[in-house]
Amino acid sequence: MQDRLRSIAIASQAVGFVLIIAFDTWLPEGMVRPAQGITLALMLSAALGVALARRYQRNRRLKKRADSSRP
Repeated sequence: MQDRLRSIAIASQAVGFVLIIAFDTWLPEGMVRPAQGITLALMLSAALGVALARRYQRNRRLKKRADSSRP
């Protein structure tokens, strides 16, 4: 599961950076900055989601380990 989360994080950041650079070419002058800002916000949201999922999985694993070691 950790590898899948890492792949999602890397892919989302890579796609975001490519889009930010490509917007300079594709969009008219006045629309570039807002589109880049929205893309950056989505990239940060994806990173936050992956971080929260990793924390949830780690805490669940630690709780399971603690429950199994109780007498």
